[in-house]
Amino acid sequence: MSLSTLFNQKALLALICLFFLFTRLYKITEIPSSVYWDEASIGYNAYSIVQSGKDEWGESFPLHFRAFGEFKLPVYIYAVVIFVKIFGLNEFSVRFPAVLFSLGVVILTYLLSRKISGSSWVGLFSSFFVSISPWFFIFSRTGYEATAGLTFYFLGILLFIYKPNGKFLLFSTLGFILSAYSYNSFRIIVPLTIIALVIMEGGNIRSIFKKSLYWMVLSLILLALSIWPIYRLYVYDAGASRLQAVGAVNTESFLRNYISHFSLDFFIRGDKNLRNQQSGFGQVYFPDLVLLALGLLYIVGSKSKYRFLPIALALIGPVPAAITKESPHALRAISMAPFICMISAMGLLQVKKYLHQKYFVELAGGAIFLLFFLHYFINFLTAYPQQSAEAWQYGYKEIFTDPNLKSDKREKIYISDENGQPYIFALFYLKYDPEKFRDEVIRNSVDKWGSSTVRSFDKFEFGK
Repeated sequence: MSLSTLFNQKALLALICLFFLFTRLYKITEIPSSVYWDEASIGYNAYSIVQSGKDEWGESFPLHFRAFGEFKLPVYIYAVVIFVKIFGLNEFSVRFPAVLFSLGVVILTYLLSRKISGSSWVGLFSSFFVSISPWFFIFSRTGYEATAGLTFYFLGILLFIYKPNGKFLLFSTLGFILSAYSYNSFRIIVPLTIIALVIMEGGNIRSIFKKSLYWMVLSLILLALSIWPIYRLYVYDAGASRLQAVGAVNTESFLRNYISHFSLDFFIRGDKNLRNQQSGFGQVYFPDLVLLALGLLYIVGSKSKYRFLPIALALIGPVPAAITKESPHALRAISMAPFICMISAMGLLQVKKYLHQKYFVELAGGAIFLLFFLHYFINFLTAYPQQSAEAWQYGYKEIFTDPNLKSDKREKIYISDENGQPYIFALFYLKYDPEKFRDEVIRNSVDKWGSSTVRSFDKFEFGK
């Protein structure tokens, strides 16, 4: 007898979701200690849409937000618009959508892993492992657009393998499109994933095509329409400059960067960027290393049609990060995290088969991983705020939340831009009127990478 039969599966999944929500919402406006520049930009552009129907540059309801010149994607920003409208411009409004999207990832991981493995037990532990994953944790409680991309990506995959024909095919395509309009990594991952899914369908593709010609054509039309704005951005606008700014230069760099995402150093010591991971923690817990090996054995012995899908999609995950200069990069390779959790859950099931125990493995495995997570969570609440304050640009928050700032009588206030884009913190924390900002702003010349900085607005001057 297993825990999934001792307790109602829906009740266990609900318990996992409640646990997830508590650990993400607790002190969400206080830790991390400040919004970082992308969060501030997302929040202020959402605020500008609420106030005037235009972004900070004066574009009406744009599909790509110019922001700092990197052209932010629309899905997460428009999700933030809803919460800015309800709660105003603050940390909660910017970060809460990420919690909701991430909750969707937890639920979809359960559904997808159950479908792939044929086991509700694997589904529950996969969702539990995602909820406590050190790779996923920080991203799931801060204003990262990647969480929206991951949610729609999983939805696209689930709908495709659930029933790859008819309306499911159309809604799967819509999920993939929304993913690609949420976070840039998925503009690379989604096409590769579709290829992998088609290959795994094998001989069924011809049958699917015959039975669902209308829906397939409609899906292809929708896909083509979604590609045009992306093509236009990179060919006619300045979107390609962003790729040039962060891109790797040759095949050797790509291979080295790609392999680094599977290195023991990355798994155990983690991403060195304190916005992506806590210092002293890896991307996975130490017991995961054992379970991943056993999970691979489980997959090899499985008869499921999609048994190799978690491996294939975990291998696809680092491709966007590998073409950039910063590698390994936990955020750009975030799609790896849930699939690693799935493989670990399958590994735990393999342990259960070896030991022939009733529900000892569930209790012992759950307890061990929960202890690892509690250590991670406590450190996040106590040490991380101080360790990461500079990485989260807390100094700018101190400046622009100073109660004396608004009453300051000086004609000019000079602020260093050494830590990047201080103007957006002024706009965010002062809730500066968007129309007034657009009338006053003086911008510096756009650099060769397409980046834009603000020289001044109101009484603020920014420079070296």
